[in-house]
Amino acid sequence: MSERLRIVKNWLPRYTGMPLGKFGDYVLLTNFYYYVRDFADRFHCDIYGEDRPMQAATNNNGLTIINFGIGSANAATIMDLLSARKPSGVLFLGKCGGLKKSAEIGKFILPIAAIRGEGTSNDYFPPEVPALPSFKLHKFVSEKIVEHGHEYRTGVVYTTNRRLWEHDLQFVDRLKRVTCIAIDMETATIFIVGHHNEIARGALLLVSDIPMTPEGIKTEVSDLLVTEKWSRIHLQIGIEAMTEIGEKGEKIKHFRY
Repeated sequence: MSERLRIVKNWLPRYTGMPLGKFGDYVLLTNFYYYVRDFADRFHCDIYGEDRPMQAATNNNGLTIINFGIGSANAATIMDLLSARKPSGVLFLGKCGGLKKSAEIGKFILPIAAIRGEGTSNDYFPPEVPALPSFKLHKFVSEKIVEHGHEYRTGVVYTTNRRLWEHDLQFVDRLKRVTCIAIDMETATIFIVGHHNEIARGALLLVSDIPMTPEGIKTEVSDLLVTEKWSRIHLQIGIEAMTEIGEKGEKIKHFRY
């Protein structure tokens, strides 16, 4: 364990360019550099890692945001590296594809669980271990969504390693049969690796496309419209939730199976 801890303490700054002492007690994770840039503009703080695989920034309240990239392998990497800091809570601000009529573009989803279709999480726990968020963290985030006058959906998210699957009819049929509310590429991995590293974790997902219909498949233009309309409130809710949870939220304890 001491050898593993030595490695992650070296690699977290190596991947992000940010000194270990700069990481806060609470962390926002995202796939998008512009979330980090918006965060830094709001709080007038420096962005580290412009020339590294991941970018990070920490405000004066001790809240850190990290752009870890896309996909389950990167999600596992950052959740492993964060064990160097042992944050009190991590919230993933990601986008997802809506798979139900209730999961319209612009809606928020707080997953109650995620199906481990990505494979990466199998390196941490057997397949029968469920990928779950920390309930008390999600409970607090849900209160923040409501305070801002927005609705949210709950349900199970399917996490996959496949970015291009929309025209695979066999895979589409499988998605229909497992009755998930949405699909993404990171949530199950973040939940499982967070559990493995005893880090409280959650995910606030923004529905950015409806990939089960041909006209609903994400394009650069459609994604830009989603970003312009909903990304700022997505980030704002995440900031408020992870800033205030330490003072106002219930104490989060890591659950062991």
